[in-house]
Amino acid sequence: MTMTIAVLAAGIVLFLFASYKARQPKEVGELRWIPYGGVQFVAILVIILALAHIVSLLTGQPLVGRFSR
Repeated sequence: MTMTIAVLAAGIVLFLFASYKARQPKEVGELRWIPYGGVQFVAILVIILALAHIVSLLTGQPLVGRFSR
């Protein structure tokens, strides 16, 4: 549980940092080396998976998708 909460917190911090950096104006003619939109997407994916894992840990039953029933 502790590791899952740590991963959730890291995902939230990463999303907030990427949001902050994506909103900063870039200089004309310079390329951004890190695609912050993609970083935000990966961070959201980590957050969703960590939340699903926390729900599974708290309820004792794994989450089952709609199509696998």
